[in-house]
Amino acid sequence: MELLVAYRDDPAGYNMAKFLSQEMTLDGDIFHGKYYDLIIISTPSISADWLEEKYDYDGFVFLSKHAAESGVLALTCHSTGNFSEAKFGGNDRQVAIPHPNLQKQYLQTLQKYQSKFPEFQITIEATHHGPTALTKPSIFIEIGTTEKQWTDESLCISIAKLVHHVFVNALPENPVAICFGGTHYPSKFTAELLNGKYALGTVIPKHALENLDEELFSHIILQNKMAKFALLDWRGLGPNKQKILDLLESTSLEIIRL
Repeated sequence: MELLVAYRDDPAGYNMAKFLSQEMTLDGDIFHGKYYDLIIISTPSISADWLEEKYDYDGFVFLSKHAAESGVLALTCHSTGNFSEAKFGGNDRQVAIPHPNLQKQYLQTLQKYQSKFPEFQITIEATHHGPTALTKPSIFIEIGTTEKQWTDESLCISIAKLVHHVFVNALPENPVAICFGGTHYPSKFTAELLNGKYALGTVIPKHALENLDEELFSHIILQNKMAKFALLDWRGLGPNKQKILDLLESTSLEIIRL
């Protein structure tokens, strides 16, 4: 069973959790449900590397707000990790175990009901921020982009209902790929997730490729044991293209150019 996690002072996450918990049974600090359990924590989700000290689950799904300087309205979903210094939770040069099939099913569910959210961009983000040390798969599901959206209970409830819908139905198994290149909002990888056959593990954007060395690369491969493919945004690899190809030569991953 999965554990849904929301930070009490995150209005979007809290609004989603408040709605979902209405049909659940509270035991101590855990809301128990048929398809998942839920907790509301008093410290930021990006620093929740401690969760497994207290809670034993198959995976962790963080309900959260999304902020962006651009102000573009977005519904996002992403795995977590730091490719260099940990400035926003987690540990330096550590990535979490992704949740690829859940991410794909959620984003495709968003796309199916996109008419309910016509003003919003549906997109994944590249892997970023914490927590990074959990030993089970984790994913962030986020509502963006300003306080107006985070405090919009109707919007938060609509997204929470879709999250519930994903858990009620069995998750399809998909071939999994690690992604290299592109921007923080990687359009090619989002399109593949929505319309292609691959689910996505860790997504390393172009600006983070310079931090990749054999040690970090090996760690990423280890955290993505489920991956059999490497998706390359061929035009979005920048000056590190050959380095990535050389690193991938040491693996059994099949390279797919996008």
